[in-house]
Amino acid sequence: MRRRQTEVFSMSFLDVICCGFGAVILFYTIVSAQSGAERTRKTDELSSQVSLLDEQVLRGTRNLVQLKNTLDKTQSETVSAASRATRMIETLKASRDTGSSFDQETLARRERIERLKTDVKALEEASKRLEAGAKEEMPRAENAGSRRVLADRRYITGLRLKGKRILILLDSSASMLDDDLVNVIRLRNSAESARRTALKWQRALAVTEWLGSQLPTGSQYQIYTFNVQPSPLLEGTAGEWLQASDAAQVAKALKALNKLVPADGTSLANALRVTRELKLPPDQVVLITDGLPTQGTTPPALRKYIDWTGRTRLFDEATRGLGTRMPIDVVLLPMRGDVQAPHRFWTLARQTGGAFLMPSPDWP
Repeated sequence: MRRRQTEVFSMSFLDVICCGFGAVILFYTIVSAQSGAERTRKTDELSSQVSLLDEQVLRGTRNLVQLKNTLDKTQSETVSAASRATRMIETLKASRDTGSSFDQETLARRERIERLKTDVKALEEASKRLEAGAKEEMPRAENAGSRRVLADRRYITGLRLKGKRILILLDSSASMLDDDLVNVIRLRNSAESARRTALKWQRALAVTEWLGSQLPTGSQYQIYTFNVQPSPLLEGTAGEWLQASDAAQVAKALKALNKLVPADGTSLANALRVTRELKLPPDQVVLITDGLPTQGTTPPALRKYIDWTGRTRLFDEATRGLGTRMPIDVVLLPMRGDVQAPHRFWTLARQTGGAFLMPSPDWP
């Protein structure tokens, strides 16, 4: 029997091969699909991480800006604190310097007080020696007016008119009405007749009349009244010297005192200005007043109360640069409570070589 010929490649083999290839293609397709899904998932995760990192970077940037602002503010505060510390150190140093100057001033004041105590003791001894002297008859005073009375009495001989050109400055401010501030305010608002007859003012006029009666023969004189501004007692004689030998003119000047009415404040600077406005400078000034000034060369813009510190400053400004060639004799009719006035005016009289007198109520 004839054998059949065997064929290597039959239809069944081809089917198997095709199925195998199909299975491979299907597997590749499945694997490829799974790989794409995995890549998409990883891409989403990476995108989420990138977004998170972007947000963190943005938050960090904002925090960095805040930190930079805080750092700038801290540096500014540090500079300000350093400046304040420097100012405080300078203030402390100035305070120490001021304390040192105060200590030196206090020591100088103590030394002055000790010298004043020595001077007071010497004056008391001199006063005791004077009290042991005999009573003298008062000088004749034909030109002194109705207030002068001839009698035997004790004299304080420290005040003598001995100059060739004598300037008498009479304070005519409102404070010359009384020794008490309350009474001054009351009288200041009274009628002119009440102000003219005030006891303290009459006493000041009596002192002026007594000085007029003591003018040396052959001397020249001038009498100015002053409150906020000075003015000559006799109108039309500003800047002129009058002759003491002219008895009629002296009597006329003293009679003009009765027309004066105390008013307004006190400017010592303007009063002492007269010494520079006279044609020839005086060689003796007699100042009749009752306390420290209340105004300077010009009135204050606002009317207000001035304490003793301000009045002391005005006094120092008025007397600065006077020198010692012009003796200033001071007759002080003090106000109650004005404790600085006697010391200041005594110092002024002593520095210029003049006399200081705080007379008893019955003088002259």
